[in-house]
Amino acid sequence: MRIRVSHLTTYRYDQPASRVIQTLRMTPRPHDGQHVVRWRIDVSADCRLTTQEDAFGNITHAFSADVPTDQLEVLVEGEVETQDTDGIVRGIIERFPPSLYLRETDLTHADPAIVAFARDATAGEAGGTIGTLHALVRAVHAEVTFDTDPTHPATTASEAFSLRRGVCQDLSHVFIAAARSLGVPCRYVGGYYWRSDGITAQEAGHAWVEAHVADLGWVAFDPAHAMCATDAYVRVAVGLDYLGAAPVRGTRFGGRGETLAVAVHVDQAFQQVQS
Repeated sequence: MRIRVSHLTTYRYDQPASRVIQTLRMTPRPHDGQHVVRWRIDVSADCRLTTQEDAFGNITHAFSADVPTDQLEVLVEGEVETQDTDGIVRGIIERFPPSLYLRETDLTHADPAIVAFARDATAGEAGGTIGTLHALVRAVHAEVTFDTDPTHPATTASEAFSLRRGVCQDLSHVFIAAARSLGVPCRYVGGYYWRSDGITAQEAGHAWVEAHVADLGWVAFDPAHAMCATDAYVRVAVGLDYLGAAPVRGTRFGGRGETLAVAVHVDQAFQQVQS
C-alpha cells in the first residue's frame, strides 16, 4: 500500500527561546518492502538542516535556530510504498552484530518480575526462537494494557510492567527487556502505523520492536497489537531503546514555559488495485 504521513511538532514558549538546537530522526530509509516515494522536512525557523547518519544507520537532520522565537514548528510530510514481508526485515543498514542488542539500558532493564514473566510466558513453547517470540508478544499484549495516562517518555520497562499499563513505547520496552533476558537480541523501532479502522489522526508516531532470529534475521513484532509488522508500518529509526530512535531530541536556551503539541496523520494515498 502507499501510506501518506504528516507529522507536525509545535513548540511554544511563554518567554522566547534565544536558541534551539535539535536532532531529528524522522526520515525513513528504503529497504525490502519499503520504498520512499517522497519525503520532506520543513522547519519554521530560518536555519540550515544538516543531514547525517547516526551509529545505528538512522538518517538524522540537525539544525540550530539562533534567532529568539516564541514558537517553533517542525513539519514532516511524505509518502511511502510498503509491502507485507511477514515481519521479516531485510535490505537494511547494519552497523553492529546482533549481539549488541543484548545490551541493557536504563529504559530496558529486566527486573526480577520481568525475568520471571518472560520465563513463564514462553515455558514449553515449541517452534524454537520464533515460537518463543510469538508467545512473548501475545503475553506482553495481554499483560500490559494500552493506556496513555500513567506513563511518560522516561518511564522504564520495570515501571510500566509494575503498572501493567503504558503506551506503545512502554510495551516495546517491556518486550525488549523480556526478550533480552531470554538471550534474544532485540531493538526498539520508531515509525508510523496505518490504522485500518479509518482513524487517521494520531497523537504520536508508533513504536514496535525487532528481534533477531537465526536463519531469518530481524523480525518485527508489535506488542501493542500482538502481531508481526505488516505493510501498515512505516519503519523510520531503530535504537537500543526509545532514546536511540526518538524522533526529536535537543536543547534550548531560555524559552521558559515550554508547551509541546504533536499532530500526526497517517492514511492511504490511494487504494491500490491489482489486476
